[in-house]
Amino acid sequence: MASIGKKFSAEFIGTAVLVFMGCGSAVFLGADAAGGHLAVAFAFGLSIVAMAYVIGSVSGCHINPAVSLGALLDKRIGVKDFVCYIIAQVLGAIAGAALLFAVSSMAGVDLTGGLGSNAVANAGGIGGGLVVEIVLTFIFVLTILGVTADSSKGNVAGIVIGLTLVFVHIVGIPLTGTSVNPARSIGPAIFAGGQALTDLWVFIVGPFVGAALAACAYKLVVATKKGK
Repeated sequence: MASIGKKFSAEFIGTAVLVFMGCGSAVFLGADAAGGHLAVAFAFGLSIVAMAYVIGSVSGCHINPAVSLGALLDKRIGVKDFVCYIIAQVLGAIAGAALLFAVSSMAGVDLTGGLGSNAVANAGGIGGGLVVEIVLTFIFVLTILGVTADSSKGNVAGIVIGLTLVFVHIVGIPLTGTSVNPARSIGPAIFAGGQALTDLWVFIVGPFVGAALAACAYKLVVATKKGK
């Protein structure tokens, strides 16, 4: 079993990579350009796939506080690991966003105008943003809980989770930019400031609520069926 320090380092690195590559694809390609929407969705998904096979055996490759909450509620990790993971993920996201900010500034390019930060305007405001994030995170975390519960699926779990992140982004990008990950939202918002910081709470509360509902649904429906 990996030490807390190794788990912290794994989650820090994994989240930094996710933010730099995922948000970076939006910053440099633009989600509105031809093929941009899908390119950004796949950048996030492929980041998960890559990191799952690198750090999955160390920390489980949560790289997302909402995923860690789902794991905690399903009793797969303890409170100590949960707190460690959250801190590592947020710091990793800030580091990834800082690197992206530096590269973007040097290149003079940011097609999002906010370092790929999330917003609620296109979702119809706060209410719409919350609904979108709760629903998409529910789907994402429920999938993770299901596919990682069966050790026989270990070889394909990273691919399944990555592709699930792709398809929730396909729906969510035009609405909120897709968070489903509080750390992913915190990092860019710190550097974007303004409205990104104002809307930030939506992308913390929404994913956490979605994750909690996914853990409950998994326990009531899927786990019960398996006799867990």
